[in-house]
Amino acid sequence: MGLYDWQSALKEALRKNKRDAHNRYLQLATVREDGSPANRTVVFRGFTENSSQLCMVTDLRSEKLAEIALQPMGEACWYFTNTREQFRLRGELTADGASDSVQRRATWGNLSDAAKAQFFWPEPGAPLTSTPSDVPAPELPDTPPNDFVLLLLAAEEVDHLRLRGTPQTRFRSRLVDGLWQATAVNP
Repeated sequence: MGLYDWQSALKEALRKNKRDAHNRYLQLATVREDGSPANRTVVFRGFTENSSQLCMVTDLRSEKLAEIALQPMGEACWYFTNTREQFRLRGELTADGASDSVQRRATWGNLSDAAKAQFFWPEPGAPLTSTPSDVPAPELPDTPPNDFVLLLLAAEEVDHLRLRGTPQTRFRSRLVDGLWQATAVNP
């Protein structure tokens, strides 16, 4: 099935669902140290330049980075309500906290001030000793702070289910020897 391209299908779903603010939110699953799953909602921040890696951001102090260090495989699940499509993307997660990373700096520059301010709050997951409103608003730098990390998902398998239409359609794509192979499967 050489005509199906999951990257084009995902970009088209993003375009068709762009009026829905929640279309940028996806669920990301990692594996905890004890082997149990950890799932959370993250914000899609675009694709890496000249790549199909999905970009998200996280705090260097977050639990997900420790999980990824132990087990770098993760899975994202994304549902688009307008077009009734689900994408499940499985692959390796990497963290980019390099001070000279062009992509990291560009992503920081595109964040709202409210999103930037979160990286100056107390440690995520630590006991609450003050509320974020008690913390004075920091001077927001033009360059990302050390705690700002770009989280990248390099998909190796993609499962795309289209629930709209009769019959519904589903494609599984897998990266094999550097090339994507897609197969139509039963929904």
